[in-house]
Formats: sequence, C-alpha cells, structure tokens
Amino acid sequence: MADQQAQSSDDNRPTEIPAIRWDEPPEGPVLLLLDQTRLPAEEVELVCTDAPALVEAIRTLAVRGAPLLGIAGAYGVALAAARGFDVEEAAAGLAGARPTAVNLAVGVRRARDAYRAALVQGGDQKQGAEAALTAARALHREDAEASARMAAHGLALLDELLPGGGHRVLTHCNTGSLVSGGEGTAFAVALAAHREGRLRRLWVDETRPLLQGARLTAYEAARSGMAYTLLTDNAAGSLFAAGDVDAVLVGADRIAADGSVANKVGTYPLAVLARYHHVPFIVVAPVTTVDPDTPDGASIEVEQRAGYEVTEIAAPQAPVAGAEAGGGIPVAPLGTQAYNPAFDVTPPELVTAIVTEEGAVSPVTAEALGELCDRPRQVTT
Repeated sequence: MADQQAQSSDDNRPTEIPAIRWDEPPEGPVLLLLDQTRLPAEEVELVCTDAPALVEAIRTLAVRGAPLLGIAGAYGVALAAARGFDVEEAAAGLAGARPTAVNLAVGVRRARDAYRAALVQGGDQKQGAEAALTAARALHREDAEASARMAAHGLALLDELLPGGGHRVLTHCNTGSLVSGGEGTAFAVALAAHREGRLRRLWVDETRPLLQGARLTAYEAARSGMAYTLLTDNAAGSLFAAGDVDAVLVGADRIAADGSVANKVGTYPLAVLARYHHVPFIVVAPVTTVDPDTPDGASIEVEQRAGYEVTEIAAPQAPVAGAEAGGGIPVAPLGTQAYNPAFDVTPPELVTAIVTEEGAVSPVTAEALGELCDRPRQVTT
C-alpha cells in the first residue's frame, strides 16, 4: 500500500528531498520516493510499504531512470523481506515491472541473492532482511560514486572533442539526480561542465509524450543555475542546421553487448541528426546498464506504453496512476490508436562514445565494451 506526503519547497534552492530513501518509523520500514509524476508543480513523497506499491510506482513513472530503478528494485526486495512478505514473489514482480531497463533486474537480483545467501548460511528471516538491505544500501552508495566518476570521464571527453570550452550540449529525457543515487549520468556531465564554467548552453528536449525533459530536466537545470533552453523534440533538427549544437549527451536504459543503446524514444533521431551534422553523440551510463546477455539491438525488448499517454495530456499534479484512460485532456479524436514505444534503439555505429564510471569506449565495438566491463576501472579509448 502507498500514500503520499506533501513536502514544502523553495524554488530558489535545490530540492532537499532525495529521489529515494529508506526509513524505519515505529509502524515498520518504508521506502519513500520523490514522486516524479508531480514535478515540477509539487515536491511530494510517495510512501511504499510493500513491493506491489513499488511496482505501481515504477509502472506509473513515479520513480524512473535506469540507475535509480536498480536501487529501487533492491530496496523493494529488502522491504518485502523486512515486512515478512514472500521475497521471491516480490522479486519476480519488481524485476518485470519495466522490461527494457536492465538495471531494475540487476538491483532486484543483487538484493535477492544477498537474502538467499543469508538463509543458506543459517540465518533467519530478520538476518535475511538485513542482508538484503545492506546490499541495497551498497548499490545506492556505489551508484553515487559511479555518477561522480562518469561526470569526470564525460567532461574530460567533451574537452578533448571540443577544446576551448563554451559547450552547447543537447540532451534528451532526464538523466540527473532524479535517476541516480548521485547527480546522474548525462546530466551530471553537463553539470560538471557548468561548474567549471565550460557550459555555454544546455538544450533540453521536452521529450514527448511524458515530458520528462520539460518537467524534470528543466527543473534540475533551473535549480542548478545552468543556462538552459527548452525545445520541442521536432525542433532539434533546426538547431543542428543552424550549427548551434556542439555535442549530444544522453543516458541509456539498456546497452546491448554490441553497443546498441536503448534510450527514451526520440534518441535515435538525434543520433541520425548528429551523424549527418558531424556532432559527437555521447551516451553516459553505468556499467550495470550494459547487458552482455542481450547480443544486439534487435534483441532488446522495447516497452510499449498505453496509448492515452499520446492521445491525452494529463497535468503533472494530477497524474493518471494505474489508470484507465482518462483524467487527461483529449488531444485526438475518440478511438484514435496510438503508437507509443517507451524507447528506441540506436545502433553502435551512430554512437561516438559510451562513457561509464570505468572510462570511455570509442569507437563503440563489442570487443571494447566487453573489455571495459570485464576489467574494472580500465579506460578504453
């Protein structure tokens, strides 16, 4: 079950509400999420007391972003264990909540395996729960550390590709602290450039149909004091044509073994535009997003979302949660069918580099990516 608690906010300072946190009030442990469906209108925490509530939060995008989903999945297993629910059932439900984002299953598996290991070693339910929570907290901490290293590697690559600073960077969807235990992936690189005085402009795709760019990336950019401009997705081509984009920085939900990148739908067209206009197209993601069991882009399962996300517009402060179509403003005739993939896949030949916490891969090949993932902290260029 879940309920919501409103939190006051001051638009002149960064939010003090973390994207995810574990708490243990007298009535029992809970997982608290900054409800991203309510941003930027309100900063509200969603309180999850069991795994089904977390699954619902994941499916409705109250919590989202590949690295954060991994953290949420791990905490979800710990929550089920701590409250005495069926851990295996909870793990299965969580892992399948969003099929494209590989980090979710990775996080679930890590906490579940820790729970199992504790029981195999003779521990009781309480010890199993403590082991799962320890694993979740370790993943949370590691992701924050990975975020900082990705930012450093990404900024070094930007400076190498674009000497002189004054970077004008285009990004898509949302890749900041709302998707991470730290400051994010692609957004963290842009933020590092901003702090070093080398970011001239952050171009923010609004990201249809759910507007994660307009609602979330612009929200984070404004609170970080960055120079940013919001644009509709189909205006990106005119920016490239005018020569106003120096690099594209995006995240990823799954990277196949051959370097194919699944990211929020609309990413692939940016890669095509970048290639035509000779602009670097850089993917920033932790090593956990690389899935060696997915051989190529064609093997990536692309989530198909409800058509009403396209045919209706819902106000951020009144999200359609779980819902039958409704609660939004219709923008298409009744009965209109909608094609609404959550992601698209960019082939490796269109990717200039993949930046991880262990370094950068460029050019992107299966061999180079495999070496990077197999040898931690080794930089491959």
